[in-house]
Amino acid sequence: MSNTPHDLLEEFPDEATRISALKEADAHFARLVDEYHEVNRAVHRAETRVEAVSDEHETELRRKRAALKDQIWQRVSA
Repeated sequence: MSNTPHDLLEEFPDEATRISALKEADAHFARLVDEYHEVNRAVHRAETRVEAVSDEHETELRRKRAALKDQIWQRVSA
């Protein structure tokens, strides 16, 4: 279990400018980023036991975060 927040700018530090530009220019990308942050916060709350969730739900949240991160990376690296 990791209690480290997975902020996008920490995950992709060299892409901060591109992420910001894409958020401004692409509404779908901005929604992906917002959803990633929402899911990431939920994962962090579950990992730190601030919010009690089942192991299965925590695993599903992690999977969703990974899928969103992959979608974001595809757009950033395009």
